[in-house]
Amino acid sequence: MQARHLVLIGMPGTGKSTIGRLVARRLGRPFVDSDHEIEIRCGVRIPVIFELEGEPGFRDRESSVLADLAASEEPMVLATGGGAVLRETNREHLRATGLLVYLHSSPTVLWHRTRGDKGRPLLQAADPRARMEE
Repeated sequence: MQARHLVLIGMPGTGKSTIGRLVARRLGRPFVDSDHEIEIRCGVRIPVIFELEGEPGFRDRESSVLADLAASEEPMVLATGGGAVLRETNREHLRATGLLVYLHSSPTVLWHRTRGDKGRPLLQAADPRARMEE
């Protein structure tokens, strides 16, 4: 199958959503942020999902949303969550229908960009900078 979607992957803070919006506008395609789509479908913010269901519950929801988005016939620019590619099934769905673009930044830059963001549950650790480097 030919790639329909442009899929941006990378660590939290690499600019997937920011760049995705710009690229989508330039290509005349809709922009979809998978984390935002999860929140819409669940009716709550991602930190609440983590609090109630833990990371495994969130990852299950994320996989379901990514499969739906990948199956969409309308070409889009899709920004995934930072951990979306941790599951093989997500990588398979995204690769089957999209051109994946990996955005990269150093851990120091990522920490500076995300350090004040309380909406990133995986970075709510005793030492968020060390967590980012991990």
